[in-house]
Amino acid sequence: MAFIDEAKFFVKAGDGGNGCVSFRREKFVPRGGPDGGDGGHGGSVIIRASRSLASLLDFRFKSHFIAQNGVSGRGKKMHGRKGADYVLMVPQGSIIKDADTGAVLAELIDDGDSFLAARGGEGGRGNVHFATAQNRAPRQATKGRPGEERWLRIELKLLADVGLVGLPNAGKSTLLSRLSAANPKVGDYPFTTIEPQLGVMHLADHGACVIADIPGLIEGAHAGAGLGHKFLRHIERTRILLMVIDAAGPEDQPLREYRLLKNELAAYKEELVGRHFLVLLNKTDLIEDRKRLADLVERFRAEEGTEPLLLSALSGHGLGRLGEIIEEMLVREDGKEN
Repeated sequence: MAFIDEAKFFVKAGDGGNGCVSFRREKFVPRGGPDGGDGGHGGSVIIRASRSLASLLDFRFKSHFIAQNGVSGRGKKMHGRKGADYVLMVPQGSIIKDADTGAVLAELIDDGDSFLAARGGEGGRGNVHFATAQNRAPRQATKGRPGEERWLRIELKLLADVGLVGLPNAGKSTLLSRLSAANPKVGDYPFTTIEPQLGVMHLADHGACVIADIPGLIEGAHAGAGLGHKFLRHIERTRILLMVIDAAGPEDQPLREYRLLKNELAAYKEELVGRHFLVLLNKTDLIEDRKRLADLVERFRAEEGTEPLLLSALSGHGLGRLGEIIEEMLVREDGKEN
């Protein structure tokens, strides 16, 4: 299934129903007076966040969302029925922008957050409202007002507890599949995941934890190189970052990858570098020289001031300890928020 994370779409609220010109007609009441009812208001277009959605896939097949018109009024002071609202469900983390100006109109973060995208038109008034002492038989009513309409743009920023970042072929997809029930496509080729993948990891005390595999970054991603810039925004709302490094490359490559990732994150948004993160030296099953691994860990400590975790997503080595560390970090994050 494709992952759609941005789209342009059109919303149109319903028009108000027209007011009615009518007069009371009954036996023995020759001059019953005006009794035209009001038109019903048009329905509105409401955008609402839902935790049950994960992408904007529906926008691939539909781009126009139109609410129902109000019904015109009738005689005997009968008001027209209000048009039904159109409720457009979107994933949590959706940002609604004006398509022309780019101005942010709403950010729908939590389940149930709503935004009135287009207000329905008011119903017209029937002739009963225009009766006066001088004009007892008004033949005047007003038309319903048109509903609002406009083009909008929606962008999705994934809401996840943990974000996996790394260069292409670092092993993030394999790691996601081992930590959760997700089933991303994994292969031995020098390409990258082309769309974010979500998985749920179950922790002993913390409960469910959502993990997002962000497509692989390359140098210059913050400036639009490759696919990285398109998906860097998904990292913004992850609470913890796991930097997945290929430890099996040339001797200096792991440190170069780590520095490149930090530079790209900082260039995109400085705040990301200060977020809680853990460095994972992956593919250790391909390294037979244990001294080389020990030296690599020491270099990370001495040169970067960070304590990396050795693991192999393929063999499962280190995954148990990784789960414990993730839980510890999330518990600390929960404490901060409370």
